[in-house]
This record gives sequence, C-alpha cells and structure tokens, in this order.
Amino acid sequence: MLKGKTDVPHSVLKTSTDPPAKPPRTFDQDDDQTKQKERKKSVTLMSAELVTMLAPAEKLFTTERDQPVKLRMEGSGPGSETPITIHQLFLEAVEGYGDHPALVFKKGGQMMTLTWRQYYEQCRAAAKSFLKLGLKRFHGVGILGFNSPEWFISDIGCIFAGGLAAGIYTTNSPEACHYVAYNCEANVLVVENQLQLEKILKVKSQLPHLKAIIQYDGELEQKADFLYTWDQFIKLGENIPNKQLNAVIDSQRPNECCTLIYTSGTTGNPKGVMLSHDNITWTARTVSKLINPHCCEEVLVSYLPLSHVAAQMMDIWCSMSLVGTAHFAEPDALKGTLVNTLKEARPTGFLGVPRVWEKIQESMKAVGAKGSALRKRVADWAKAIGLQYTYSAMSGENSVPWGYMLANSLVFKKVRAELGLDRCKLCATGAAPITKETLDYFMSLNIPVKELYGMSESSGPHTSSIHEYRIGSVGRALPGCKTKLDKPDADGNGEICFWGRHVFMGYLNMPDKTAEALDPQGWLHSGDLGKHDEDDFLYITGRIKEIIITAGGENIAPVPIEDAVKLELPIISNAMLIGDKQKFLSMLLTLKCIMDNDGNPTDNLSGEALSFCRQLNISSTRVSEIVANKEPALYKAIQDGINRFNKKSTSNAQKVQKWVLLEKDFSVNGGELGPTMKLRRPVVVKMYQDKIDKLYSH
Repeated sequence: MLKGKTDVPHSVLKTSTDPPAKPPRTFDQDDDQTKQKERKKSVTLMSAELVTMLAPAEKLFTTERDQPVKLRMEGSGPGSETPITIHQLFLEAVEGYGDHPALVFKKGGQMMTLTWRQYYEQCRAAAKSFLKLGLKRFHGVGILGFNSPEWFISDIGCIFAGGLAAGIYTTNSPEACHYVAYNCEANVLVVENQLQLEKILKVKSQLPHLKAIIQYDGELEQKADFLYTWDQFIKLGENIPNKQLNAVIDSQRPNECCTLIYTSGTTGNPKGVMLSHDNITWTARTVSKLINPHCCEEVLVSYLPLSHVAAQMMDIWCSMSLVGTAHFAEPDALKGTLVNTLKEARPTGFLGVPRVWEKIQESMKAVGAKGSALRKRVADWAKAIGLQYTYSAMSGENSVPWGYMLANSLVFKKVRAELGLDRCKLCATGAAPITKETLDYFMSLNIPVKELYGMSESSGPHTSSIHEYRIGSVGRALPGCKTKLDKPDADGNGEICFWGRHVFMGYLNMPDKTAEALDPQGWLHSGDLGKHDEDDFLYITGRIKEIIITAGGENIAPVPIEDAVKLELPIISNAMLIGDKQKFLSMLLTLKCIMDNDGNPTDNLSGEALSFCRQLNISSTRVSEIVANKEPALYKAIQDGINRFNKKSTSNAQKVQKWVLLEKDFSVNGGELGPTMKLRRPVVVKMYQDKIDKLYSH
C-alpha cells in the first residue's frame, strides 16, 4: 500500500546544505495576484540556483547509456530556456503547490489522494530503496503493469536514484519482457501482480543484472529473498541518509539519459529510445504552456499504456509541469469502465488513441440506434447544426447557426456529461491515423478532437492542434521546434524531419539504427511522408516503409485507401491493403465483433454489424457462419462498397481488385495490432500468407 507520508526533512526541498525552507504556499493561499507574482519570482530564483552545468559533450547523439549529448539550444525564444533535470521540475511543483492534490486513486474501494509534497516524498523513499537494492548508475528499472501511483513513483524514484526508467507493455510475452530487461541491464523489475511476475520468473535465469523484483499489487504467492511487496520495498531504504540520495540527485545533468522508451517492435526488435532530462523537461514545459499558462487547473485520467511516450509525457511530465491532478482508471478501462472514471474525475483534457475514439463512437451509435424515432430525428438535427458550428469555429468565423443554443441544451451538454467530458477543454488524439468519419462524428457533437503528431524519438509531440486546427491535419510544429520535408515530390510530399530540444539522444546500443534515424546534421527522420498547406499546417500523407510499390512501379500509401473502404462499409473493423510487387491491389478485411473481457475477438458480431446484417435480411449472428457460408447478401454488399470506392480512385493502380474476409478480427493479443492499436503489417502478412497467395494465384 502507498503511504501518505514518509519521514523526509523539509530541507531536502533545496539541497542538503541549505537552511530549512519556509513552508511552501498552497494553491488556496495564493489567491491574490500579488502573492502569485511573488511565488513565481521565488520559484524562478530557486530554479536558477538549482541549475547545474551541463555535462561536457560534443555530439548531438549517442548510443551509450552513460554518455551525455550536446543540446540543440537556440540563442533566443522557446528553444533557449535554461535546461533543468527531472528533480528540478518536480521541485518547482512541490515548492509552489505542495498541498495541491497530485494523484487520486482507489485502494480497497476507497478514494485516496497524494498531494504533490507526499508524492515527492514517496518518490524519494522509492529512490532510497532502489539504492539499497543496489541500483547502479545508468542501469534499468523495468516497470510492468497497469497505470497506478506505484508506476509513477517507481519511474521517478528510479530517475532520482540515477537509473534508467523503462516501461514494459503489459501485453508482452515473457520473451519480449526479457528482451527489454536484458537490453537495459535492469537491476530491478517492478511488476503489477502475480500474472506479470510469472512472466519475469520464467526468464529470470537469463537476466544476469537482475537483483530484485517488486510486486506492487496484492500479496506475494511465493517467498524468495529477491521478491518484495510494495510495502516491503518502500521501507527498505529508510536508513539511507538524505545526504547520500541528494549526492546522486545533485550529480545528474540535464543532457544525460534518464528514461528509455521501447518502441513496440512492429518491424523487428524493439529499440530503446534514450531520452535525456532535458528532452523530457523542455518538452513538458513547452506543451504545458500551450495547454494552460496557469498552474493547478488541469485534471486528467491516466489509462493509456505508460510504456508509450504519449501517455508518459501527458500523465507524468506535463501533469508535473502544470501541477495538475491525475486520476487513475481501473485496469479494465478499455473494456468499458473508462467512462466511469471520466465521470468521477471530469477531466479538463483527454487524450485517446484513434481506437478509443472509435470505440466511444461505436458505443454511442449503438445506444442511439435503440432510441425512439423522435429522439433519432432530434439527434440528427442537432448533429447537423453541431457540424456546421464547429467547422465555422475551426475556420475562425465563429458563426453560430440558428438553433445552436437549443441543440446545445438538448443534446451536446447531455452527451458531454454522459461521457464525463463536460469540463474538457482539450480532446486530443495521436499515435496512429484517425479517420475523417470519426473526427466529423465528434465535431457534430461539438466535441472537436485535435490531432497531435510525434514519435517516441521526439519525446512525444512534434506538432499540435491545441488552439488552431484543421480536419485531417496534425497541426503546426511546437514552439522552438522545426519541420523539414526532405526530398519533396512535385506535389510537395516529402519525408518529415524534426529538429528541436525534444529530439532523442539515440537508440541504446544500436549505432546503425541511430544513424538511420538521425542524419549527420542531427535532423530526426520520421519515415513519414507529409506536406504543408499555405498556413503551415502539416498533413501526413503516408509512411515510407508502408508504401506499396506495385509491379508497375506505382507508389501507393495504404492508409487512405483502407480508411476510405471502411467509410463505405461500416460493418468492416479492419482493412489491410496488400499488393507490394504485385500487378494489382488486394485487401484483407475483418468484420466488427464483440471483444471479450481480455480484449480477444469473439465470434459474435457487434451491435453495429448486426444492424447492418438486418438491413440485408441476414439472420446470421456469428462471423464464422458468414465466412463459412460466404453469405451472398453480405459478400455482395462488401463488393458494392469496394466498387463505390474504386469509382472514386484517382487511378486504376489504386483500385482494389480482390479481397478476402478473415475468420476473426485483429487484436493486440492476437499479435496483429501493436499496444497502441497500430497495424503490424509484417505480422499480418506472415499470418495470412496462404490467403494472400490464393488472391494472386490466378
């Protein structure tokens, strides 16, 4: 269990040699402008005192865990801010707003809260315990579990102790867990429960650097001298003096590595993306200024995998910069309980990968389909007005159509409240492409979903659409960052390259891969194709490695075609275009079905799919029945949808000539999708090679 307080002297909020600090003011006490200005001035001075010299470095990138890098500092503007460490960023929050709630979570059915001061003290306690366990400088602490305060505290405690925090996806196999733990030379692994512990125990003998495993949820089912419960772990370092921990913290430099983000490995082994203190703190502060210039106003819900850079940047680091409050969802959030947490927390900002928004859309459509004819007419009327208004607002016209106020009262406010988004000022999406259909659906409900774009290698976001946005665009580059389109074609499409303080240090122990990603001048090559409009908004038009080159030499981006086919056929869940080196394009299709509680596709059609079938007078309710019988009415409907798409195609080369309906939908557990729901194309091709061969056999 987490404790609300640990015995940390007040003086550690500065350095071990400083006199005792004055008790930090709380947010509630800072309610007049004079005191707020005094506090900001105090924090600025404290921050300036704490700034350390950068570690000497001549190169912009490295593949060595203990080697610093040269920062991409600008002479003025947003890229010129003084670099700080994670610890210094945390101190700004604690010194200014120590009594403000930081983490809100449930334990044993009871709601609990850690203030920013308690949170900081817990991270120090964890850091001492890591030191007690023998965590070596620049060695890993792997964290394997669902989002929780213990995840946050393990991550930050590891960094305080001089280690490299490394998240591991909960869906990883024992072998995949071993790869990450071995690669980062993990001294300690923190796991959620018995299920995750068993994965590590299977490969423990192959982890020569591993000294201890900590289980943070539940009691241990077996005893061993290297196994600890969370309570046992947090007490381990009680005798480590503050002076010892402070010495480790004070030795850290902003241009040194502190975190590893492992890519999901969709095209090979995962790569350990090395992020420096400055990568994280500069990016978090820059994004935070865009979201809100004021502290202590933001509330978020933590539910996306923290091993992914987007969730980690928003939930841990931006929250720290904003001095926000993070509420933790239940482990089964994506199986239906997320909306309950959203209603409890009422977040001011919400980030969802496209599949999350699609699932919300599907759920709302299913509910709407059960309504009366009158309710459906009212909803359709309101959504038409909503779409008109939000497009007007997007263009800057802000023309309010007649009936908007009534539509807002009857529909929009109620929908927001039902979703727990009534206080939400920013709804965002990222990590994968999202369809215009889904964006338009939420626009019609006056819930504009803004796109963010970036990579693990850019510490998360590179472009944002927080204030100004365009449908289909991922926005403009963050302040202090630059975008270059390399080798543009006649239409202006080129490879998107990044420059800025957010660009990573390099891949751990992978010089060849690092050289592929970072050119000699230090530009990060994304592998994505894009172009700018006249207002400098960036549009993603394809991915170099995903580009299909037909036997005729045509270069075809698959995602727009896949999205267009799904738009024509609402019964289709996943569509994957194939045809590399072939004379024509084909497509693998899956039907929408019900997912079980473990995220596995069942044989039962979803409500939306059943509704589609009823319109065709099809009585089948199972995927297997439809595929086995090649249900004539449905197969004809699918072909009709493909034909409609083909008529809109810009060339014959982009037409889909053949398709096959698969027996089950794609899933993370099945291996077809990555942890952020990205399609793992090489995996799918390997799994269905026989069906692909048949498509091209005659």
